[in-house]
Amino acid sequence: MMKLLVNIFRVIVGVLFIFSGLIKANDPLGLSYKMQEFFEVWNIHWLDNYTLAFSIIMIVFEIVAGVAVLLGWKMKLFSWLLLLLIIFFTFLTGYAFLSGKVKECGCFGNCIPLTAGESFAKDLILFVLILFLFVNKNKIKPFLSTFSSQVILILATIFSFSIQWYVLQHLPVVDCLPYNIGADIPTKMKVPPGAIPDSSVISFIYEKNGKQVEFTADKFPADFDDTYKFVKRYDKLIRKGNAEAAIKDFNLSTISGTDTTQELLQKPGFKIFIFAMELADSSPAWNKEFSVIYSLAKSKNIPVYFITANAEQVAAYMDANKLTDEIAILKCDATAIKTAARVDPTLYLLKRGIILNKWGYADFGNAITEISSLLPQDR
Repeated sequence: MMKLLVNIFRVIVGVLFIFSGLIKANDPLGLSYKMQEFFEVWNIHWLDNYTLAFSIIMIVFEIVAGVAVLLGWKMKLFSWLLLLLIIFFTFLTGYAFLSGKVKECGCFGNCIPLTAGESFAKDLILFVLILFLFVNKNKIKPFLSTFSSQVILILATIFSFSIQWYVLQHLPVVDCLPYNIGADIPTKMKVPPGAIPDSSVISFIYEKNGKQVEFTADKFPADFDDTYKFVKRYDKLIRKGNAEAAIKDFNLSTISGTDTTQELLQKPGFKIFIFAMELADSSPAWNKEFSVIYSLAKSKNIPVYFITANAEQVAAYMDANKLTDEIAILKCDATAIKTAARVDPTLYLLKRGIILNKWGYADFGNAITEISSLLPQDR
């Protein structure tokens, strides 16, 4: 009976770690940004430049550890590693849940969003399972020969690195972000019909006789008079609703600060957006392909817009490539760009406000093919 229980727990833990790792491998930048969120809360910003490396290594370890547990290979080592890892994860999710400073922990990426409370509960259950395996690690025997296990683990490691290398150039294989192909951006910027808004009341804080007194607008003290000194007022949340738009903070403005978001998204016809976070090089590797894309777009009267949080860098690139008077530069919040463009840069083809297709820089050749096939009547 004990052996059966050990094997069942081993399969559950192994499959969960592989599943969790694969979902995050689809979007390692998402995990990287979530790490930055934790570091921001803890005020250790100097680690921000290393979060992508941490993310890649953690994802590889999750997948490899899951495979090792399924194979029963070197369980004395991996039981220790898994125990330390789940203690770390439980601390993170517990902190997020109890402090309320981080809403989601990114345990299953954006494809299966979990609240901080759900993530904490999941990790507590996993902690119990892993602790059971740790106590009974001597009962777990290798499923295959040492050589076969090593080959499988090497292949799992290569695969884990490869899939992340691929999506960091070509965009996630499965797009779980709100800017997916086919999405209508203006519609997703609205709160969905039937959503329940937050319920709140106006609360006041006054000082009387050296003590602070708090009350709501409908429950003023019966003896309220000039002896009460106003301190502050605020909206006190009574019930959290679900009235939240899928796309937030997507505001496009000109260099001078004029908001052009709705005007641009409602404009009929095709348009091309190129999202760029960093553009320090005036002749990046994708410059040749982009030149072809721009020439095609110009011949078909399709406007092209550079969307960035670093207008100075993009302006320098435009000037170096003699595009200053040809392509408009629009400013956008860096967080919104990180969500819209998991690869830097990312090219969007839109019709009005609908995303027809998008490509990371490694697939600009595919963008050339699709844009060249557009017919005037498609506008």
